[in-house]
Amino acid sequence: MKAIIIDTFVTDLSTLHPTTAPLPKLWSPTDVLIRITHASITHVDTLYARGQHQNNRRHAIPPFTLGLEFSGIVAQSPAFSAYRPGDRVFGSALGAYAEYIAVPEALLRRVPRGWGLREACALGASGCVAVASLVGERGAGVRAGESVLVLGAAGGLGVVACQVAKAAEARVIGVVGSAEKERVVRGLGVDVVRYDTPGWEEGVRVLTRGEGNEEGGVDVVYDPVGNVESSLRCIKYGGRVLVIGYAGRHGVMEKIPANKILLKSAKVIGYRWGEHGRRFPHEAERVWDKVVEIAEKGEVKAVVYDEEYKGLESVPRAMHDVEANRVWGRAVITIADEGEVLEEMKASNGKAKL
Repeated sequence: MKAIIIDTFVTDLSTLHPTTAPLPKLWSPTDVLIRITHASITHVDTLYARGQHQNNRRHAIPPFTLGLEFSGIVAQSPAFSAYRPGDRVFGSALGAYAEYIAVPEALLRRVPRGWGLREACALGASGCVAVASLVGERGAGVRAGESVLVLGAAGGLGVVACQVAKAAEARVIGVVGSAEKERVVRGLGVDVVRYDTPGWEEGVRVLTRGEGNEEGGVDVVYDPVGNVESSLRCIKYGGRVLVIGYAGRHGVMEKIPANKILLKSAKVIGYRWGEHGRRFPHEAERVWDKVVEIAEKGEVKAVVYDEEYKGLESVPRAMHDVEANRVWGRAVITIADEGEVLEEMKASNGKAKL
């Protein structure tokens, strides 16, 4: 098969290219082999490739296959598995930039009813991060009637977070930096503030002033960008800041005066989905089930960037688009055509040609 293998960390993403690799081994009796049809580009992938992520010290050590988000068709499964060859699935696991991936059954979910493989891939773990951190038992506990500010609202994490917060009956305000991204986020039915406007934090406070909240400010900020100082300016007294990631920091971590947390009597909550999943696997399974449920109920929809990326050869171009902040929603690579894979399986008596 073809895959993008990280033998050594790179400095230039343009040097990434697919090479021939052996099929992934089924290490566990519960492993399922998936023929990947689609893979998403995430900010974490760009860090993994360069060795700049904390997981590069433990979970993603060369050599490894790059990529975290995938969808595809079951090619091979154990006799006792809930999945059979031909089933359409999606999930999140290291090794997505390849033609095949082997993952434990617990990390897979069926593509939601009414969804395509491309759309399911765009939802992926972004849905899990939003559900777990915003309304989950270890997150911010957003309640109906509260207000939620989403930084990076047009990004892959942000567009899902806006919808999850809205489904929780919160008032949602998205922060974006361009007219095109404003259009995308307004299309989700939420209010928008532009961070390229001077004093945008005060704009958030003005939007949220009202009876019982004369000073203004939101109850919760969802921050995948790494802008805690602005988040603290935007919350009301006693508000919560959810720190999800640092996509806007370019490797330089923010330092803030701790007294700003005290003055707002704020709660700052760090949420790391990957590590939570490893430590609390049963909770992670419930979160995945909730993501599929809200997708099938129509409470969230996929937001897929409209640029076409075909084949593993297009991964570097898509990564550059993500880093250049051109992408809204999730950039998705088409690795294989679903119809062709199913025809191939049919011709080989129900199993993909390995």
